[in-house]
Amino acid sequence: MAEHESLEFGKADFVLLDNVSLEEFMANLKLRFEKGRIYTYIGEVVVSVNPYRAMNIYGRDTIEQYKGRELYERPPHLFAIADAAYKAMKRRNKDTCIVISGESGAGKTEASKYIMQYIAAITNPSQRAEVERVKNMLLKSNCVLEAFGNAKTNRNDNSSRFGKYMDINFDFKGDPIGGHINNYLLEKSRVIFQQEGERSFHSFYQLVKGAPDAQLRSLHIQRDPTAYTYIKVGGQIKIVFSILQSSINDSADFKAVTDAMKVIGFTTEEIQTVYKILATILHLGNLKFGSDGDVTLIENSKLVSVLGDLLSTKDENVEKALLYRTVATGRDVIDKQHTHQEASYGRDALAKAIYERLFCWIVGRINDIIEVKNYDARVHGKNTVIGVLDIYGFEIFQNNSFEQFCINYCNEKLQQLFIQLVLKQEQEEYEREGIPWKHIDYFNNQIIVDLVEQQHKGIFAVLDEACMNVGKVTDEMFLQALNGKLAKHAHYTSRKLSPTDKNLEFDRDFRIRHYAGNVAYSVVGFIDKNKDTLFQDFKRLLYNSSNPVLKAMWPEGKLSITEVTKRPLTAATLFKNSMISLVENLARKEPYYVRCIKPNDVKSPLLFEHERCKHQVEYLGLLENVRVRRAGFANRQLYPRFLQRYKMISEFTWPNHDLPSDKEAVKRLLQGCGFEHDVAYGKTKVFIRTPRTIFSLEEQRAEMVKRIVLFLQKVWRGTLARKRYRRMRAAHIIIRAYRRYKVKSYIREVNRRFKNVRGMKDHGKHVKWPTPPKVLRKFEDALRNIYNRWWAWTLIKDLSPEQLVQIRAKVATLECLKGQRADLGLQRAWEGNYLVSKKDSPGTASSFTLVSSDLQRKDKFMRVLFSCNVRKINRFNKAEDRALLITDRHLYKMDPVKQYKPMKSIPLYNVTGVSISPGKDQLVVFHTKDNRDLIVCLQGMVPAGDSRIGELVGTLLSHFKR
Repeated sequence: MAEHESLEFGKADFVLLDNVSLEEFMANLKLRFEKGRIYTYIGEVVVSVNPYRAMNIYGRDTIEQYKGRELYERPPHLFAIADAAYKAMKRRNKDTCIVISGESGAGKTEASKYIMQYIAAITNPSQRAEVERVKNMLLKSNCVLEAFGNAKTNRNDNSSRFGKYMDINFDFKGDPIGGHINNYLLEKSRVIFQQEGERSFHSFYQLVKGAPDAQLRSLHIQRDPTAYTYIKVGGQIKIVFSILQSSINDSADFKAVTDAMKVIGFTTEEIQTVYKILATILHLGNLKFGSDGDVTLIENSKLVSVLGDLLSTKDENVEKALLYRTVATGRDVIDKQHTHQEASYGRDALAKAIYERLFCWIVGRINDIIEVKNYDARVHGKNTVIGVLDIYGFEIFQNNSFEQFCINYCNEKLQQLFIQLVLKQEQEEYEREGIPWKHIDYFNNQIIVDLVEQQHKGIFAVLDEACMNVGKVTDEMFLQALNGKLAKHAHYTSRKLSPTDKNLEFDRDFRIRHYAGNVAYSVVGFIDKNKDTLFQDFKRLLYNSSNPVLKAMWPEGKLSITEVTKRPLTAATLFKNSMISLVENLARKEPYYVRCIKPNDVKSPLLFEHERCKHQVEYLGLLENVRVRRAGFANRQLYPRFLQRYKMISEFTWPNHDLPSDKEAVKRLLQGCGFEHDVAYGKTKVFIRTPRTIFSLEEQRAEMVKRIVLFLQKVWRGTLARKRYRRMRAAHIIIRAYRRYKVKSYIREVNRRFKNVRGMKDHGKHVKWPTPPKVLRKFEDALRNIYNRWWAWTLIKDLSPEQLVQIRAKVATLECLKGQRADLGLQRAWEGNYLVSKKDSPGTASSFTLVSSDLQRKDKFMRVLFSCNVRKINRFNKAEDRALLITDRHLYKMDPVKQYKPMKSIPLYNVTGVSISPGKDQLVVFHTKDNRDLIVCLQGMVPAGDSRIGELVGTLLSHFKR
């Protein structure tokens, strides 16, 4: 059963319909078409409805979904059938074939392309160059054959006007290594005539519209299709071209076809000859014959030289072949002139014959290139085949002639084979599995096949007999012969046999009751088309061409005029023989079927014409196919596959069973569901009788799948969480170990670098610190501080107390004023009490000493911090010389003129701050609590340039800190 499609899209397999009736079949087909589901199964047959729009269901992603899967595991698709055929060929080493059938416009050609595309996509995984080359040539051959064998009809813009059967050869690994194409009954009458609104073969329009100007000039062709009689007879060609612009691009197609021919392996000369032949046919159509008394003439004789140039032969030989027929009577050879009618007939016959021979040559040339070469089964293993048959479907036109008769006979043969093979497959499967076979009644169309092909009595035999009679034989005489021989046949009638049937014309029409419906055929042209006469003069003309490619197409032209030959086989006999051969070939292979249906005649993606589709369903025998499939058991599956799909339904089979075999497990599962009366057990498969059982199993499975999914989600989420935890924990352990390692490494490195620091001259000041890990940056700062303190201690440990005081003062100055002043006086020794020194005050030092001693006794200070001559500036900007004495208790302003008499005493605890200027003036402001600030400039230094501001500030800071 097809997976992932709910019942809102209808039944994915017609076998699963509740009631097998035409009404239910059509309702399901319509529902699926309207829901965009263009494919539906009948067991292993795909029913395809042409969607008339591009659908995004053929890409690489879709190919991967169907690769290696069973039919019922995915929704219905062409790829499923292609994969089934490929698997049967590769796994079981069996030749298979895919038969694509349906009427014109139903999508057969597109279906064959998609099947080829799928096979190309899934093969050659190792990308071998030779296999890729073969695949490319097989795909490109489609492009060439469509150009020369397809045409625009009123039903289809790209209608195949020939039947095609392609064998693709595979090696033992399943890779394509070559192929072979058979073509059947090209509709060559289309070369000279098309019904209104239709076109001739694409190749003519591609040449006229797409060829370069230089090439057209060499072929004497104008870029105007209306200039050529043969390709403008299908109605208003300009209107047709405007309508086709959206679907056919002749100019682009010309380049694509030419490129494809080069890829396949056609030489430049061969490609040029192909286009010369097309041009020849176009010019032949413009030849006009006239009469001068009893003499037939060519009115536009200039075309004769054009034809001679294109055919690489003499002009006079062309003209003679067109106007005369060479007849041998005993030993005498005479030239018999054509009548106007005979000349026109000969011209048209030549055009048709040349095109048919060209088409067959192209097919043969492709076969020469793609056929398997140098393959030895003993060395390379057996080579297997997949055949793809894309052949015209049943046709019923307003006027049905010889071509439609042959086509419908072909479909009778294929329908007979289809029913026989389906029944045969069913019967063989039942016998293989040990299930009793029940006889199935079906319409056996062997009686219609015999009506057409039976020796001496069939329509083909009567037609051949009429063609062999001496004298003038007409189509009416052929119809009379049919009436005489087939008067009592249940499936044949004519107006003479049914005088009251006014739908048939006297002496013109006969009707056959085909399996697909009644078809009336007009006998007009049957005799001529069956004889397929081409004067020997034309064959000799083309054989004697100096163009080797053209010459090789007409080997029979080498026969001399007087040489007696066997009567050639008629068109009907050739076609009958090819059909018998085709059917025998297909019967030897395992067949797969694609049945194509055309939903409407207006190419609309929305319209589903009920009666139109119903007629196709009837003549394709689809309902009969469903009945055959449903006659015994609607569904059958291998035990392992069945268990794999439904084992979650039963506790005995979930998650795995412990029963003796899969067959026993399936029995236990179905008994638990209560379906044991609706099934049969084969050797390898379980057979289920009614669709209801399948639907019930699917419903139970869908319910269990939800619960299983929830359970799996729970388990999986738990697994993910545990996995995430383990990873986080491992990461944490790793990080911790790494940090520990980095810390130890750093400490060891610091220890190594500073190990002998005590013995160094600078006590390790030059040693570079290692870069710490991030986690130790603060530790490094602390370590550096410890080192710096130790380093400083080593410097100051041997200093005297006086030197230590001075050092502390200098450090305080540096911390406070670094970067504020240029000269802080750090390089010299600080004396502090400069007024005692004879350098600053050589004559008054003794006076200052006496005064300071009196003040020490009076104010009880311990020591002098700083003394210096200053210049005081009062609030009136008046400057006077003074002396400054700072002790550990007071700040004294003295008058040096009056023997250093103290003028002002400020307790140090009243001093709130000191301000200095950044210049060289050595200005100092002492701020006090009573806002009576003292402003002085240090002066009288010896030497004169000494800066004592730093010393003053450092001494005060050091004192206050201590």
